[in-house]
Amino acid sequence: MEIIGVLIAGLIIGLLGKFVAPGNRDNIPLWLTVLCGIAGVLIGYYLAAALGVDATRGIDWIRWIISILVAAVLVIIAATVTGRRTGRRV
Repeated sequence: MEIIGVLIAGLIIGLLGKFVAPGNRDNIPLWLTVLCGIAGVLIGYYLAAALGVDATRGIDWIRWIISILVAAVLVIIAATVTGRRTGRRV
């Protein structure tokens, strides 16, 4: 993959991962979402290869779904680690 392709895919996958993540995960900055997306693309690509997903001539839907899920998990982790507390403690 080229670096520009990874950055564009990371932006898209990061936003999709943010959308797929359950709950209110809008409290992390956009740059962190993009980083989670880029990491999701890279980890998802190698995870799919490790699981035996073969490359096809067309769009590799299984690789993209795995990348979106990995990005969603990374967005959840980033929101948990760096997110602001919106609720009040009792």
